[in-house]
Amino acid sequence: MPIPDRLEAGSAYPLGAHFDGLGVNFAVFSANADSIDLCIFDPSGKRQIACLPLPEWTDEVWHGYLPGAKPGLLYGFRAHGPYEPEKGHRFNPHKLLLDPYAKKLSGNLRWTDALHSYRVRSSRKDMSYDKRDSAAAMPKAVVTAEAFDWTGDVRPNTPWTDTVIYEAHVKGLTQLLHDVPSAERGTYSALAHPKVIEHLQRIGVTALELLPIHAFVQDRRLQEAGLANYWGYNTLSFFAPEQRYLAGGDADDLRIAIRRLHAAGIEVILDVVYNHTAEGSELGPTFNLRGLDNATYYRLVEGEPRYCVNDTGTGNTLDLSHPRVLQMVADSLRHWATSYRVDGFRFDLGVTLGRDGNNGFDPRSGFFDILRQDPVLNGLKLISEPWDIGPGGYQLGNHPPGFAEWNDKFRDSTRRFWRGDAGMRPEFARRIAGSADLFDRRARRPWASMNFVTAHDGQPLRDVVTYEMKRNEANQEGNRDGHSENYNCNWGVEGPTDDPAVEEIRSRVARSMLTTLFASLGTPMLLGGDEFGRTQEGNDNAYCQDNPISWFSWDQLQSEQGRACSDYVARLAEMRRTYPLIRANRFLHGDVEVAEGILDIDWFDERGEHLSPDDWHNEQGRALVMRRARRLPDGEIEAVTMLMNAGGKTLTFRLPPPAQLLRKLVIDSANPRAPESEVTDTIEVEDRAVKVVVGTGRID
Repeated sequence: MPIPDRLEAGSAYPLGAHFDGLGVNFAVFSANADSIDLCIFDPSGKRQIACLPLPEWTDEVWHGYLPGAKPGLLYGFRAHGPYEPEKGHRFNPHKLLLDPYAKKLSGNLRWTDALHSYRVRSSRKDMSYDKRDSAAAMPKAVVTAEAFDWTGDVRPNTPWTDTVIYEAHVKGLTQLLHDVPSAERGTYSALAHPKVIEHLQRIGVTALELLPIHAFVQDRRLQEAGLANYWGYNTLSFFAPEQRYLAGGDADDLRIAIRRLHAAGIEVILDVVYNHTAEGSELGPTFNLRGLDNATYYRLVEGEPRYCVNDTGTGNTLDLSHPRVLQMVADSLRHWATSYRVDGFRFDLGVTLGRDGNNGFDPRSGFFDILRQDPVLNGLKLISEPWDIGPGGYQLGNHPPGFAEWNDKFRDSTRRFWRGDAGMRPEFARRIAGSADLFDRRARRPWASMNFVTAHDGQPLRDVVTYEMKRNEANQEGNRDGHSENYNCNWGVEGPTDDPAVEEIRSRVARSMLTTLFASLGTPMLLGGDEFGRTQEGNDNAYCQDNPISWFSWDQLQSEQGRACSDYVARLAEMRRTYPLIRANRFLHGDVEVAEGILDIDWFDERGEHLSPDDWHNEQGRALVMRRARRLPDGEIEAVTMLMNAGGKTLTFRLPPPAQLLRKLVIDSANPRAPESEVTDTIEVEDRAVKVVVGTGRID
């Protein structure tokens, strides 16, 4: 393609590179640049063959049109302007900049000091200036033209009350799955392999939540240590899928996988990172936003704009109070929702996104308003991680309607109750009843509580009952990283053991926590692999372990123990589907009488007696009964009763009245293969076990 001497004016909208059949329009925002050049590269990405100024600046958007250009063209930008770190400006045209709206990347980032706008080894640090060209070390943006046919695709649109989320990593999920062709293992294509879909369906999963798949950076420190950024929380591009997971180099691999998952009734939710970027602190490299307009894209310290605000713990914080930055995030979300038809998003450090500049968290911030009113986004599943490390950074329960929130209080109280900690009954009861104290406001529903016992950030369930100490030596941080208090219990032996008694109680406690997860009000999230006992060998911060420490061992699923555990999870999911009381769409406060003497929710001790205020405050009370009840359309009463024993020995529980209810045992964590059976007024519950009893009958 012959390249002209200058670009045509083009249009300021839409942002990014857009092919119209005759050429490509380029548009990029910068409020403070003096000028921006479009740089074109040969197909290898190694040689810059043209550098043309964007000729127009409209509404702070630089734009130009290249006639004759086609999809596949490789390009980048160079921004001219003041290099004045003390004023927040870090323009350096020697640094090739990735288009923030790039939908495909070519080549990998290659670490070199030339990626920094300043001389890394200078005593003046970022006040110095580096004139080396960074293009050779930078990936290039690729012009794309989407042509995927979504005709016939139907989103599952699973109601929140019916949702069971499965959190997994694209690579880790299938890297060791031998049924998948070797070239496809650990890729987007493998996500929809029949073996994966069959497994997810069998255990009752309705939504697959993927750790970050936005193109991300392999941290220099990790690479030099022989490690990897496995989790992917270091975004380079908000619009491009991570290339490492492409089996054939084509993003349609991901679209095909999502379409097949939809056909199987499984939604796809993306874990997205809009709170920070891979450019790090003021001493970090220059990849795109820093070089395009550092003072606009990032929150800078008030009065000292040389420095980045670090509410994220990663060095920088995006400024979503600026309309153009907010637009970029919203455009990115709409892109994934339309071009890839994903069904929802989990927002990493969601509190950061709701910070109004330097004024703290605000549930009425522009970010929340944009999503709640957007016709594309407001019908998707929106989940927030409700904390960051900034001032007032813990905001569980304070997000607006329409959002679910990761409930770490559910995680901690569940672990502590089953560990046998003293005084846990009141807190544990609040959590398994849907955390109304946190969420019952502004017409929110129980599903807003995203319940989990384990997540990627921490140890899998098998390790929670196997290790009391973290084992992070492989991370090469002196075992100082990760959490020091995980509320674990090893049940007598630290690490793996052949002692059958220890193994038995570990499995029982794990099943009791899984039962708690599935039988509680709220939305359950299962960490991938917990259904068959996946282990990370005690590592509670496996962010840099792209190896069998993090990968799923599918052979373990085929073992007797693994199969038994996954069968039990399947039974729990079936129980949850069968009894709407377990997934009720309203909070239960015990103030509604569904029949004489039967409340919508009620609490008892092992004697079948109501808990008195003194009982609730009894530090040694470790037995708890929760009964939920409703009136069926035919007038009968249905009750679901959870009998939980964390007291250290087998207890005889007396089921609460009335006796007219015909009762059957549907789940027993001490006997996972026990068939459903009728029960009388009393039932034995083993130590660290939970039984679920369903009763039906007519109460006159």
